[in-house]
Amino acid sequence: MSAISHEFDLSEATMLPPADPGPRAVPEVEELAARWEAVHEAAAAVGKLAQLGRETLTEDIVSLPLRAAEKGGWQYEMVARGIDDLAAVMQPGLRALLSLTAGGQDTTAAALTLWREFHMARTAILGLVPVE
Repeated sequence: MSAISHEFDLSEATMLPPADPGPRAVPEVEELAARWEAVHEAAAAVGKLAQLGRETLTEDIVSLPLRAAEKGGWQYEMVARGIDDLAAVMQPGLRALLSLTAGGQDTTAAALTLWREFHMARTAILGLVPVE
């Protein structure tokens, strides 16, 4: 076993100023809203494969990107990261379900599992910027 060691000289280090979250640009919010909508489209497809009806989205769900942009800072960044992470889970999961469906296999149980995971993750993301 080899241990990697590094020597760091922090005597010349300086503190960086905190990042200025500033107001978010409209295109950035629109991009986040588009990714949020795309995740919900994927969830609708998973819901169909799970033999569930299409979910009706409430205003609290739809307005998340705008609320996050209004908060800014770490909350906006965490919402954006959460949406990206959720998309990273949904995309291969949906792709796998569609592949199995194309092969004639029943995907109901697997789709229901992915549907539940989606809802748990979405609840956590929504909790980052609660409706006031």
